[in-house]
Amino acid sequence: MPGTGVSGFHSFEITESNMSRRCEFTGKGWLSGNQVSHANNKTKTRFMPNLCDVTLMSEALGNSYSFRISAHALKTVEHRGGLDGFLIKAKNDELSSKALKLKRAIVKKADAAKAA
Repeated sequence: MPGTGVSGFHSFEITESNMSRRCEFTGKGWLSGNQVSHANNKTKTRFMPNLCDVTLMSEALGNSYSFRISAHALKTVEHRGGLDGFLIKAKNDELSSKALKLKRAIVKKADAAKAA
């Protein structure tokens, strides 16, 4: 069959999914652990982050953007003074590709405003 690998499995590329259970700002994902009953029976479980679909407004660019972020990240965005303030202070390795593109656009716009 064409497109199959050595062991018969189809080759595929891992990409960032639209529905991944990961915060786009902090990179927070699921944790694994045990649910322990009163009888001390242990059952494997995954603890999911509290993800919210939000639309945030960029003051520098004048547009609104939708993200899937954790409730903790949403509180941090408000604490840092909005989307622009959060993205400028955020580390690049924690941001999703969409948020990183937006950060670069915000920094570029801020540099152009300083130069003018």
